[in-house]
Amino acid sequence: QVQLVESGGGLVQDGGSLRLSCAASGSIFSIATMGWYRQAHGIQRELVASITSGGSTNYADSVRGRFTISRDNAKNTVYLQMNNLKPEDTAVYYCHADIIEHGRTWSTGYWGQGTQVTVSS
Repeated sequence: QVQLVESGGGLVQDGGSLRLSCAASGSIFSIATMGWYRQAHGIQRELVASITSGGSTNYADSVRGRFTISRDNAKNTVYLQMNNLKPEDTAVYYCHADIIEHGRTWSTGYWGQGTQVTVSS
């Protein structure tokens, strides 16, 4: 069984910074793409940023230049450094990972439980 555990959310003022972490644990052989999504109240979940096992990154236009995604493959952990936060960044942030478990040849997508980020104006 695989689990993704997120941490680092909270309340911050407009222009502030937060760093999210997501650690994967369990019967993991390898992890392909890891990413962060967010869902604001009443809005469809959207991709914020993703990173491949080789380090290639992709960002939503709304966060490019303010957010940085990174990963530590040895720790099976992905990070999201969020700078210059704006009220419109307020949402529940979810970690996602495509994981190949021991004894399998295909990947399975797993989600974290979500962490609340609130940016006050």
